[in-house]
Amino acid sequence: MAKRKLRWGVIGASKFAITKCVPGIQASDLCDVVAIASRDLDKAKAAASKLNIETAYGSYDELLADPAIDVIYNPLPNHLHVPWSIAAAKAGKHVLCEKPLALAMDELQALVRARDAAGVIVSEAFMVRCHPQWLRVEELAKSGRIGELRAATGFFSYTNVDPQNIRNRADIGGGAIWDIGCYPVTTSRLLFGTEPVRVAATIVRDPEFGTDRLSTFILEYPQGHAIFTCSTQLVPYQRMQFMGTKGRIEVEIPFNAPPDRATRVFIDDGGELFGSGISTESFAVGDQYTWQADAFARAVFGEGPVAVPLEDSLKQLAVLTAIFKAAESGKWEPVG
Repeated sequence: MAKRKLRWGVIGASKFAITKCVPGIQASDLCDVVAIASRDLDKAKAAASKLNIETAYGSYDELLADPAIDVIYNPLPNHLHVPWSIAAAKAGKHVLCEKPLALAMDELQALVRARDAAGVIVSEAFMVRCHPQWLRVEELAKSGRIGELRAATGFFSYTNVDPQNIRNRADIGGGAIWDIGCYPVTTSRLLFGTEPVRVAATIVRDPEFGTDRLSTFILEYPQGHAIFTCSTQLVPYQRMQFMGTKGRIEVEIPFNAPPDRATRVFIDDGGELFGSGISTESFAVGDQYTWQADAFARAVFGEGPVAVPLEDSLKQLAVLTAIFKAAESGKWEPVG
């Protein structure tokens, strides 16, 4: 007898949801997307038609009241993540919510309480944590392949100067750190296996938007340092490197891993500077949003862990909060 699929409802019809994450969920053998909601019914119907989703709702509350739905995917603007995730939990739905899950610690703690009261699963949608290349990088780092991890460096940038884009609205959680700086933070936390003890940061803000358009920060871990730069107004680029006492790991396309071609990780044994000691591991073509949906479904069915539980999100938010505080104070700031 075939296992029942997890039934999803999508709250909001954003471009990202429609073009990236929802098709990934639909490709999962463990999931069905059965409904989508927008505050504009016509927009919901258009999205439902495009994605062959059975039901369209003209309000979020109607979606949450649908007894056919097991889990809510929440890709709303950042400031709406916590309120509607709490509402979904209170409606008895599991929740997969886009990052950053929350902009303030008290909000996230309220979501934790709602999750616990409802007895549901709530997870932050860091899809990279489900990608085979990152699972392998974590394995390599913790196996001692590069010796003891002592340093991490990373860069993540793109260009977006549209004043109407939510990523350029400071009042609702726009800017480089919230949007993309969170990725090197979560992956360095994963690889170091501990939490940063303090951070330093510098930010350049857009004079019109007020968002951080160029941010560089240092995370001091007990074992070493991590230095990252992110920007919403530079040439598109991304790369991550992890330096150990015996070798180095480089992730070629760490975050926007393409669904239509293989990804690669380079492992350098430190033999010499011209590349003869570098080996390459390639990972089969696949959609990291599908892998994320698979992992979430397995957690709901009791067959695996929650990829990014709220306990991890609390630690992640503590780091991001400290980064903003350090940029403002011009001093090292403790985490937590």
